Amino acid sequence: MSATPTRRMIGVMLLIPLIAALALWAFAWPAARVAPHDLPVGVAEPASATAPLQRGFERQPDAFDVHRYDDEAAARAAIEERDIYGAVVATPEGPQLLTASAAGPVVAQLLREAVTAQAPAGTEVRVTDVVATPPGDPRGGVFGASMLPLSLAGVASGALVSLLGLRGVRALGTLFGAAALAGLTAAALAHSWLDVLAGNWWAEAGVFGLAALAIGSTVTGLAALLGRAGIGLGALLVVLLGNPLSGVSSAPELLPESVGMIGPWLPPGASGSLLRSVAYFDGNAAGTPALTLTVWAVLGLTAVLVGARRTAATPDSPASPGAPALARESASAA
Repeated sequence: MSATPTRRMIGVMLLIPLIAALALWAFAWPAARVAPHDLPVGVAEPASATAPLQRGFERQPDAFDVHRYDDEAAARAAIEERDIYGAVVATPEGPQLLTASAAGPVVAQLLREAVTAQAPAGTEVRVTDVVATPPGDPRGGVFGASMLPLSLAGVASGALVSLLGLRGVRALGTLFGAAALAGLTAAALAHSWLDVLAGNWWAEAGVFGLAALAIGSTVTGLAALLGRAGIGLGALLVVLLGNPLSGVSSAPELLPESVGMIGPWLPPGASGSLLRSVAYFDGNAAGTPALTLTVWAVLGLTAVLVGARRTAATPDSPASPGAPALARESASAA
C-alpha cells in the first residue's frame, strides 16, 4: 500500500469526527443553552401598578429588555411592529399578558411561564395572542423546519452551477431562474398547500426567491474564487452554521450570547426573520433582513463575475487554441 492512499485514509478518519463534532456543537449546543438574553418585552398602564411586574423581569440580569408603554393599545402596536415579543398590562382584574406566537411560540411560552411565576398566588393571568400562528401551524414547527430545505436548495443550486462549469452571465441567469422557480414552488407548498403562512402570496414567494438567490450566489461565488473547496465552505457557512444559529425555531435572543448575534446576519437567519415579517406582521421590521439578504446576493454575484473574468484572463496553456497545431508541427519536423 503506497503512502498517499494511507495518508488519505488517515485524513478521512480524522476529518469525519471533526465534522461530527462541529455539527453537534452547531446544532445541539445552542438548543441546550436556550435562555433569554436582552429579550425585548413591554409593560403597560400606570407605573405604580406595573412596577412589581417590571421588577420581576429585572430579577434576571440581562435576561429581558423592558420597555414601558402608556396603555394596552401602545403595547399591542409595539408587538405588531415587532419591537417587542410581548407585554404585560396591569388591569383591575390582575395582570394581562399580550404575546405573539407568530413571532416565536417558544418565546410566547417562556413569557407565559415567567409572568405566571411573578403573579401573586391565586391570581389568574389572562393571555391574549395578538399575532397568532395560522391554524395550519399552531406550534410554529413547520415554519421552523422550512429554513433547512430552503438552505439545502440554495446550496444545491450553487453547487450545480459550479460543477456544470457555468460562468459569467450564464451562471447569473441560471441562479436567478432557479431562485425564482424555487420561490414560487416554496410559496405554493407552504402557503397554498400546508397553510402555514398568512401573508401576501407573491411577497412570500419573493422572500423565498431572494433567500435562494442569496444562498446560491454565495456558494457559486465562493466556488468561482476558491474552486471546489468553495462549495464546501459555502455549505459549511449556510447549513452547519447559518441554520442552527438562525434562531428560526426559537428566537435569536434565546441563543447563547456569543453566537446569538451572528445568526441574523447569515442568510438562513435573515431569511427566517424576513419571512416572519412578511407572512405574519404585514412587512413590519422587514428592512434589515431584506437588506442583509440583498448584500449576500450582490456579493455572491459579484464574486461569480470576478471569478469568470479571472479564468478568462488566465487560460490554461495546454488548452489554448494554438497548442495542438504547434504540437503537430513539432511532430512533423521531427
